[in-house]
Amino acid sequence: MKKLLQEWNEISLVKRIVMGLIVGIILGLVVPQATIITLFGELFVGALKGAAPILVLFLVMSALSKHEKGKKTNMKQVIMLYLVGTFLAGCVAVIASFLFPITLTLTESASDVTAPGGVGEVMKALLLNVVSNPVDALVNANYIGILAWAVLLGIALRHASATTKTMIENFSDAVSQIVRWIISFAPFGVMGLVFRTISEQGIHALLSYGHLILLLVGTMLVDALIVNPIITFVMIRKNPYPLVLKCLKDSGITAFFTRSSAANIPVNMKLCEELGLDEDTYSVSIPLGATINMGGAAITIAILALSATFTLGIQVDVGTAIILSVLSAVSACGASGVAGGSLLLVPLACSLFGIPNDVAMQVVGVGFIVGVIQDSCETAINSSTDVLYTAVAELSQKRKTISE
Repeated sequence: MKKLLQEWNEISLVKRIVMGLIVGIILGLVVPQATIITLFGELFVGALKGAAPILVLFLVMSALSKHEKGKKTNMKQVIMLYLVGTFLAGCVAVIASFLFPITLTLTESASDVTAPGGVGEVMKALLLNVVSNPVDALVNANYIGILAWAVLLGIALRHASATTKTMIENFSDAVSQIVRWIISFAPFGVMGLVFRTISEQGIHALLSYGHLILLLVGTMLVDALIVNPIITFVMIRKNPYPLVLKCLKDSGITAFFTRSSAANIPVNMKLCEELGLDEDTYSVSIPLGATINMGGAAITIAILALSATFTLGIQVDVGTAIILSVLSAVSACGASGVAGGSLLLVPLACSLFGIPNDVAMQVVGVGFIVGVIQDSCETAINSSTDVLYTAVAELSQKRKTISE
């Protein structure tokens, strides 16, 4: 048995999830009455619901507390590019969702969900959630409140002792490890989720997943091949594609298979060295980018959140869509390092529209089903733009220096 488990763990998570997906479809068609199989999906989603709030708190708090002052680098410009790029990715996702609206097949009723009355009502709920008691926010999975407290604590702890920061980082690593353990059971969770969908809704329900994958991947391609080149051209005033394509080839392809921005840091550091960039900048910007530069995650969060609203018949106005773009960008910063991490931030965006956590976590379950492709593409964009924006900031500064 031990040898069997060892061999199972040696198989890549992507292959295991594909196996779970196939087994779930087969069982749903052959033995739809075996409802005990759905327990795997329920346990998986339940474990994610328990870990996600704590993960958001410690990831964001740890990332902000480690920020150091003093060194003269291009970091301000790099961070600006990270934030602008992530925000624009969220905007592209919102526009794509309105142009090609997707509805999902959810298994639980959500008839008690009511749409927000407008931007004023949304802002009121948003502000009240921000000032929520931190313990209450954790208990009730109030992700907006959790994010607010994580940001405030992270900034306040910048002046804390190295020991304190190390302790927070250790807690963050520990929670991330727990999430990795949970995600290692994703094949069984996906099997249970797919079985439930197939046994209750039929094989046609999977068509919505195909449409969702096309929308996610298509939006990420637009961001990588149109939006990012535009940002690059505006900053360096040269043909952006040689640099963009090199980053995608040398960093994005590796990240596609590792599915972890953190795991791709050594690859990015080497690429920065090959590009002749300033080591004082990229030694900080690359690890930081693996934490806060999450354009692909912003796309995933925004599209899945809007898919949930379309599924539930919630009307989304322009003002709320803009708020979602900002929220998806901010929340994406908490998706660092963990495979499938952006999916755990979807409930935060869903809470903007008053969608219950139970329904939002079903959307997360759908995300894991399509995650075989979505997470790989998302990580490729996230990681490759770490190098791209670092290079753009330095080249832009050199251009300004020469012109002066």
